[in-house]
Amino acid sequence: MIPAAVRVSPAAAMVAYLRPHLPALIAGALLSLATAATGLALPLVVRELIGRLGADRPVGGLILAMSVLVLANAGIGATGSYVLERAAESVVLDARHLLVERLLGLRLSAVEETEPGDLMTRVTADADVLRGVVTDTFVGGVTGSITLVATLAMMGFLDPVLFLVTLAALAAAVVVIGFVVPRIGRAARHAREAVGALGAVLERVFGAYRTVKASGAEARETARLHHAASTSFAASIRAAKWSALAGNTAGLAVQGAFLAVLSVGGGRVASGRIDVATLVAFLLYIYYLMPPANAVSGAVTEYQSGAAAVTRILEVQRLPIEADPPDAAVFPVRTGPATVEFRRVDFRYRVGLPLVHRQVSFCVPAGGMTAIVGPSGAGKTTVFSLLERFYDPEAGHLLVDGMDVAQWPLARLRAVIGYVEQDAPVLSGTLAENLRFGAPAATDEQVAQALRTTRLDGMVAALPAGLDTTVGHRGVKLSGGERQRVAVARALLREPRLLLLDEATSQLDAVNESALRETISDIAATTTALVVAHRLSTVTTADRIIVMDAGEIRAVGTHQELVAADPLYGELAATQFLATRE
Repeated sequence: MIPAAVRVSPAAAMVAYLRPHLPALIAGALLSLATAATGLALPLVVRELIGRLGADRPVGGLILAMSVLVLANAGIGATGSYVLERAAESVVLDARHLLVERLLGLRLSAVEETEPGDLMTRVTADADVLRGVVTDTFVGGVTGSITLVATLAMMGFLDPVLFLVTLAALAAAVVVIGFVVPRIGRAARHAREAVGALGAVLERVFGAYRTVKASGAEARETARLHHAASTSFAASIRAAKWSALAGNTAGLAVQGAFLAVLSVGGGRVASGRIDVATLVAFLLYIYYLMPPANAVSGAVTEYQSGAAAVTRILEVQRLPIEADPPDAAVFPVRTGPATVEFRRVDFRYRVGLPLVHRQVSFCVPAGGMTAIVGPSGAGKTTVFSLLERFYDPEAGHLLVDGMDVAQWPLARLRAVIGYVEQDAPVLSGTLAENLRFGAPAATDEQVAQALRTTRLDGMVAALPAGLDTTVGHRGVKLSGGERQRVAVARALLREPRLLLLDEATSQLDAVNESALRETISDIAATTTALVVAHRLSTVTTADRIIVMDAGEIRAVGTHQELVAADPLYGELAATQFLATRE
């Protein structure tokens, strides 16, 4: 892994990805060179064959040698290609492993500021480009350069004049390719960015597919996708145009060299300066010049595409990740309900945005149920995000069990907490996989108990496949209330010491809300339950209720105390017909 704080060039990053696979790459390169060597020996054998035929000498041994060279060339070439392709796939696999680990370790703020679809293309399409970097840029470029130099050396050995003619044609190609290469790089970067943008639009559509359908927005979203696809197409075409120019320039140079050598060489044969066998051998070398020339040209072109892709991969590696503090506290494992305390906490989501919390202070004792209520935008859900350390406060301290959460190892902190998010997300897979998502070692009896607690047992029993029923993308096969209860059951299976419930009953009917309210009360006997709610019916029996407004704590008390003492709470209760509720 390349350290996030270190700024490296795309070339250095590519080398870092290749280094673990150096033995396989060297083996593949040597096999490629052996393939080239067998090919370079063939014109010399042909030259000798023509000479012997002219002198009416036996040629059986030379024909056998040519056959051996041809077979060896094919066999070694096939082996070398396999070794290189396997190494290339290994490089892509390692890059994807590193990217996935990095992406899942990112801070939440980094993910929220980046399009998920664009991040996905960096794991798929961008990482896939490394395959060409391995085979074409590094191995192909190196072996192609060596083979090109060796071929030119053999041509110089055969005839210096024809060698200079060939060199002049290649020099013209180098000038053209040098002009084209920067343009390939720019076009390749734009093409990679366009693919990422297309992925982002696709994720946007499928992430809200029902909303798209219900809003009659198919035509508009189709137009948006078409535009993104067309932009990607245009960027790719520009990259292909410059790549084709570079590739064909090399081929054109070799063909031009062939014609020039044929013309000049014919004159030299006619004047007696060289014999026909030498001219034929030289022309064969020009034929063998084509693959290494194309390989070098392709290496330059592929490097530009690879650099564009690696630059995007490096951008991911520079995003901030979650990490345990260097002075993480060491303390014994505790049991029983946890305590929570906020001390004069200030927080804003990004620099330049207004404060979401202003000097927020409150205490939650061990055990019992504490509710946080208030109008939308009061900062209630942010309390949970700070406790989970999805974000860090700008000022002040958050304590769990009397210890600042900034000193907790992240895994240890989150193992204490069971968190039911506001939108109760359910992942694609089976019900069983979703329930055990946070507690993979949960027993069947524990799962059954969680189902009974959340009143999901009847629903599961009615399903033909039971817990093995797939829930679809984002749980689309479940109702909103069922997703909410699955999320609660999933949190309970973690056996948390601190249970965070964010609008956990918002999609439940009155019967199931009442049942879950009783469940929360039972859980609060052995766990600290912290509940955010808009529906006050969920929290009227809470041991204490914290009223928030505009990022500040207004009041703390029981339902009856707050109805009498706090105008905002009294208004909330009155609008929900709970002002006199016992």
